[in-house]
Amino acid sequence: MEKFTEILNIANDIYLNPELGYKEKRTSNIVKNYILRYMPDANISEFSETGLKVNIGERKNIHIGLIAELDGVFAPSHFHADKTTGAAHNCGHYSQVAILLSLFRTLVETEIYKTFDFSLGFIFVPAEEYLDLEYRKKLREDGKITYFGGKPEAMKLGVFDEFDMCIAIHSMGGVFEKRSIEINCDLAGFMYKNFTFKGKASHAGFAPQAGINAYSISTLFNVALGLLRQQVDEKYMPRMNPIILESNMGVNVIPNKIKIGSDIRANSTDYMLELSQRLNMIGKGSALSLGGEVEIESSLGYLPFNQSRYLSTFVKSAFEKFDRVEFCKDSTPVSASGDIGDLAFMIPTIQIGYSGFKGTIHGDDFIHDDVEYIFSIFPEFLIEVLKEMNGKIDKNQLYKRSYKEYEKIIKQFGDSDEK
Repeated sequence: MEKFTEILNIANDIYLNPELGYKEKRTSNIVKNYILRYMPDANISEFSETGLKVNIGERKNIHIGLIAELDGVFAPSHFHADKTTGAAHNCGHYSQVAILLSLFRTLVETEIYKTFDFSLGFIFVPAEEYLDLEYRKKLREDGKITYFGGKPEAMKLGVFDEFDMCIAIHSMGGVFEKRSIEINCDLAGFMYKNFTFKGKASHAGFAPQAGINAYSISTLFNVALGLLRQQVDEKYMPRMNPIILESNMGVNVIPNKIKIGSDIRANSTDYMLELSQRLNMIGKGSALSLGGEVEIESSLGYLPFNQSRYLSTFVKSAFEKFDRVEFCKDSTPVSASGDIGDLAFMIPTIQIGYSGFKGTIHGDDFIHDDVEYIFSIFPEFLIEVLKEMNGKIDKNQLYKRSYKEYEKIIKQFGDSDEK
């Protein structure tokens, strides 16, 4: 009971004091102090402003990383948002931190990790949410980071180089009648594209014929993009959402510039690139048809996340033996994204979902509900997953790609300018 109360208090503390990515100093200190409380001689590595990594026990032939995310979402209307920063923990990352701290304490106190034929490391990663980009641009300009996402930044720094595979955990959106887990929930990748349409200004009443209406060009672009939706392949779960980013329009002047932005989401890297080229054609054609010009900017957000089906078999096997988890949701892909996809490109990775929340994930009312399940039973289940893996992981089933290979993939997406 003492351990549960301690972990619940930590979870509540982090939940009520959310921080945005690369700013999670308070949360990081909570993690560091907890680790040192139960392992005073721990060698804690710090990275990416607020990230932490610690290994327990001697290094073995297979090294497994356990991942939690530190940051909140920018959601100022959330009922427990930080009134100054607008940060809120309506994605559940605070619960990941508390769960892994509970797991850490159990492993250290029981010394069960010594019986495993693999070793374990805990990685607390900043900045999973892709937001607060002006701040992150400043960090990049100052040479403090290269990537907006915490895991790609950690990959660049070599934080994950020592690991053969990784296990992440994440809250499940929705209310479940039974205490549940989720496996094999693949995520989409996403990229951003900006189209700056340029025309020619003129008096809208006196000489509209002398101008080239950039707003009209953008209207053609939006219509064409809407018609393109009939030609996209739904098996890749594509999503596109164009919006007006900038405009200098006035009612008495033919507008000469407007900037349209859109994301592209899909569960295939190749299909994201194909859609990107299609949107480029639409942008150029729309500008050409009315005598204007277009500048196109492309940048990658995150890669699609394809979970390791091999590693998930151990989770499924543990579930079948653990009667306090009542339901396992399996293979339900979604079009949400996460930087876990970038990590999974380099090494086999899974993300185990857990229920126990109420409200809407990323909504204004998201909060833990079944605290016994989240902060007591689910950490015990993770121990069972590790036991199930002990002596059974076939290293030949694991792959490893280099950071250079990752760089080669993402360079196909931008950052690029095209006219």
